[in-house]
Amino acid sequence: MLRTDQRRAAVWALYQSDLLGRQLDDVFPRDAHGFTRELARLVRTHQAGLDELISTHSTGWTLDRIAPLERSILRVGLTEMLYPDEIPGERSIPPEGAIDEAVETAKRFCGADAPAFVNGILGAVLRELQAGTIPGSAHAD
Repeated sequence: MLRTDQRRAAVWALYQSDLLGRQLDDVFPRDAHGFTRELARLVRTHQAGLDELISTHSTGWTLDRIAPLERSILRVGLTEMLYPDEIPGERSIPPEGAIDEAVETAKRFCGADAPAFVNGILGAVLRELQAGTIPGSAHAD
């Protein structure tokens, strides 16, 4: 299974968990890849901080107003950008790659405005990441 598909499976599991109010482990398909499970769990571990970043950069939008699928896409993208050393696998994806994956997922599964919205938020976080101004991230000085 391609890593892109595993990422998308993590997005879908998080989306279903949020939408249905079920535990994450209850929404994974039986054959979910280990990477998918670990990435989704890592999102849950850091979700409060991720949501704070999303809220900070989604000017004019409350977190609850953002579509659940877009929130899940943003959370996965941010997790890969901010916590690369905690993600299982031989090597982590660069932040720009995480943004591209998130935008492509939004293009495929969300409304017409979602890709630009996702790109805007993740791009703003990347600029902060590069400046070393995100406390608690793996990249902060």
